[in-house]
Amino acid sequence: MKRKILSAVLAAAMAISLTACGGGSKDSSGTSVEVPTIDKLKGEDYKDLSAEIKILTNRTDIVDTVYKGYAETFMKKYPNIKVTYEGMTDYEESLILRLQNGDWGDICFIPSGVEKSEMGEYFTPLGDYETLDKIYNFVSEKTYDGTVYGVPNGGTAGGVAYNKRIWKEAGISELPKTPDEFLEDLKLIKEKTDAIPLYTNFAAKFPMGAWNDYVGIASNADADYKNNKLLHQKDPFTKNSEMSGPYAVFYTLYQAVADKLVEEDPASSDWESSKGMINKGEIATMVLGSWCVQQFKDGGDHPEDIGYMPFPITVEGKQAAASGGNYAYAINNKASSENQVAAMLYVKWMLEESPIFSDEGSIPALKGEPLPDSLSEFKEVELLVDNPPQAGEESLYDDIRMNAEVLSGDYPVSEVLEAALYGDKSMDDLMAEWNQKWTDAQSSFAVEVAE
Repeated sequence: MKRKILSAVLAAAMAISLTACGGGSKDSSGTSVEVPTIDKLKGEDYKDLSAEIKILTNRTDIVDTVYKGYAETFMKKYPNIKVTYEGMTDYEESLILRLQNGDWGDICFIPSGVEKSEMGEYFTPLGDYETLDKIYNFVSEKTYDGTVYGVPNGGTAGGVAYNKRIWKEAGISELPKTPDEFLEDLKLIKEKTDAIPLYTNFAAKFPMGAWNDYVGIASNADADYKNNKLLHQKDPFTKNSEMSGPYAVFYTLYQAVADKLVEEDPASSDWESSKGMINKGEIATMVLGSWCVQQFKDGGDHPEDIGYMPFPITVEGKQAAASGGNYAYAINNKASSENQVAAMLYVKWMLEESPIFSDEGSIPALKGEPLPDSLSEFKEVELLVDNPPQAGEESLYDDIRMNAEVLSGDYPVSEVLEAALYGDKSMDDLMAEWNQKWTDAQSSFAVEVAE
């Protein structure tokens, strides 16, 4: 079923109207004030602005250290704006509940459960797509009907984090380029080292959802696949002869679990401790976006052992990786105008002046900046960005995946792990079920399917 956060009645009851160029609300004196878009925001015009803003974040590990430091640096530039952070565990579920009453703070990362068509109900327009696309990377991801509601906090490439020392001790001298080569390497790691070959982080939920990210460019080497071709494809989860496409992605996980190449009890896995475990060599490999690399390097005394490889699928002799945005900053459109402007100033500062991208080893938000060192092993890999959907289908990917309950978070991927772990469903049977769900969702939205 399509997941909607608010009912139509609640959506219609929104008290704040939005203008085409920005958000509008009343300041503390009751005066109507227009909030400028981020491209038109001039910091020198707001040196005397007084406000207190709160930022919600999933980074509970550094909220009181690194993020506090960013806030303190910003407040030296804008001494009348007080910035505080609130770290949230179970970020996605908790924030979706808090968005409904509007009184959650001023800046957040947009949860994946908020569909594109819903963003205008919660967030201030940051600008139009044609303008911001020339300034920042990845803005199409949080754009709806030509309006940008979120700018990603930099970006990542899709691949696999690994401990270089452990892979070398296993006798592996060349990185895998196919699912079966990857599985053979995991078997060597199990045979020749004491490390867990592949750590799923099943209990943390969100790492499992990362597998969905490889269904697009990594599995097809096609920037049009995810937002366009997949939506109109018949039975996209069917196995093909080249072992590419969506089937190949989930086969890699299924077979790793079936061959007992993962942690003994996935239900007891732990995300925070896994950072130290891969740093020490107790874990050999984890499938996550490149955002994880710096966290794993910071997890212990062996940052030099952390590497990052392309996801092991080859299409017509080449490998490709999706380059996409991290969580996107968004501003509460129900906050006062002072707070919306102050929040816009802070987001702009984070994107353009803060050291966050070098600190986290991520692709910078500003266009034209160099790639991070973490992607040094992607020199022969084509980095692509998903092309936007065609006109009229801006929300169709979300509509279909949420309706089908496939590619919609950690749960569907967890089905793959559980089927392999308990042996109660074959990979082919599971993918046949997904194909049927996809077909039913296509039918629900009257999608024309290519034969």
